[in-house]
Amino acid sequence: MSAASHLLGLEGLAVEFHTAQGTVHAVNGIGYHLDASETLAILGESGSGKSVQAAAIMNLIDSPPGYVTAGRALYRGEDLLRLPTEERRKINGRKIAMIFQDTLAHLNPVYSVGWQIAETLSAHGAATRGQAHRRAIELLSRVGIPDPQRRADDYPHQFSGGQRQRVMIAMALALRPEILIADEPTTALDVTVQAQILTLLKELQDETGMGLILITHDLGVVADVAERVAVMHDGRIVETGPVHQIFHAPEHPYTRRLIAAIPGRAGAGSQAPQGPEKVLEPLLRVRDLAKHYQVTKGMLRRATGEVVRAVDGVSFDLCPGETLGLVGESGSGKSTLARTLLCLDAPTGGSAQYRGNEIFRLSNADLLQFRRQMQVVFQDPYASLNPRMTVAQIIAEPWTIHRDVLPKGQWQDRVRELLLQVGMRPEHARRYPHQFSGGQRQRIAIARALALQPEVIICDEAVSALDVSIQAQVIELLAELRDMLHLAYIFIAHDLPVVRHFTDRVMVMFQGKIVEQGPTEDVFERPSHPYTQRLLAASPIPDPDLQRGRHAAVRAGSA
Repeated sequence: MSAASHLLGLEGLAVEFHTAQGTVHAVNGIGYHLDASETLAILGESGSGKSVQAAAIMNLIDSPPGYVTAGRALYRGEDLLRLPTEERRKINGRKIAMIFQDTLAHLNPVYSVGWQIAETLSAHGAATRGQAHRRAIELLSRVGIPDPQRRADDYPHQFSGGQRQRVMIAMALALRPEILIADEPTTALDVTVQAQILTLLKELQDETGMGLILITHDLGVVADVAERVAVMHDGRIVETGPVHQIFHAPEHPYTRRLIAAIPGRAGAGSQAPQGPEKVLEPLLRVRDLAKHYQVTKGMLRRATGEVVRAVDGVSFDLCPGETLGLVGESGSGKSTLARTLLCLDAPTGGSAQYRGNEIFRLSNADLLQFRRQMQVVFQDPYASLNPRMTVAQIIAEPWTIHRDVLPKGQWQDRVRELLLQVGMRPEHARRYPHQFSGGQRQRIAIARALALQPEVIICDEAVSALDVSIQAQVIELLAELRDMLHLAYIFIAHDLPVVRHFTDRVMVMFQGKIVEQGPTEDVFERPSHPYTQRLLAASPIPDPDLQRGRHAAVRAGSA
């Protein structure tokens, strides 16, 4: 069957970028097809060409430096690559829509989210302004935004990362497209919201016959929703087949490595510590910590009288060498808790003692000393590294603030040592962040966090944006550093298999409160709180047969 007979068909697509260092062949003659109501998953590491081929379909390749040099992209038999700009405008958004991974880069910060969703409808003449606004509120409700009537007037920065991704999905679904290209659509979402979004996409497929191209590194999501899988490596599709075949009988060596990297699978040994051999005095002791926000409205930010209890009476201990997992939905307060512990936000109440000293009462000089001991690795390595600084400058920046840590004459040698410690090469010190993949950038961020020799590192979704094989490498690195340097981690994540694989204790956070905590295996095997039970039930299993069995059991229970 030719590509022209499918809803979408790629034939010999090639994309290259002309750079000062030479020509980069990002996509090398790939081909695949998509039919109505079908979900095709595209897997591969960062830099494999997954997102570039999707951008070529949507005519979003910046030229220069990027060029589509060969091939066809056929939508209902018509070559998208040769259509005039005006014809493409009629197709993009209305017939073929795309959900992007980087929500901050694709949502306009100066317009409310309701306005931006409504603009999608108005720009295509699909609704009047009033109808578009009402439809925007309906869409926000359908993708799980609480209080959509009020939140439609809020701006992107007022939402969590997962909530912003939901807004992007609402915008893409507004015109009910025939094809939806989803580039890591659930990366920033917790498992319960992820399950809701995947269910929503499936419902829309059933209603409209929409075809879905799912670009993701989450093999649990692939097992949950995909019918077929295309595996990309170095700009080529190395293997294509039904999802069952890819998971249980992969043929290409690269596919086999990808499947073997799934946390908890045979060959991907647990990186969880066995726990301290004796009871240790806690490094960090947190009691009844609270952070509340007054809700404001309008340009003058008038108080409404409502209060958001982002962190509400949280208590826990963290011992030396311990890895403490923190899981919960987007907006549950995980990142607010981290920011408060780092003294980036002032608490509303409660206490946090580090080695017996109350950190919220430290003088400025003592606070500077405390921050040496508690460092952070953020979720987004693209946003957390200064693009104008070399890797050497990024890693050395903490020493420019804490000048007594290391003499300047030793900075260069120490940068090289840190790069080697995180699995990179000394010559990388002269390069800039944009010259590295996502996984490499996160290694650089870890090297920066180690520069001050801290005792505690807070990993705020530090591996959630990484492909599964890169994720496994970074988790292994964090485990090695923990054992070698006796580090303690607060590991914030929504990927439950990774949390189970890496942590020895876990806390479950819901609406600002810790509803359950305990040894990782106890919480995963015998959850006591209803929210924990729902969270674990919503986590996709990276096995298509088990996942379909779970869905069948749910349907039977509903009947």
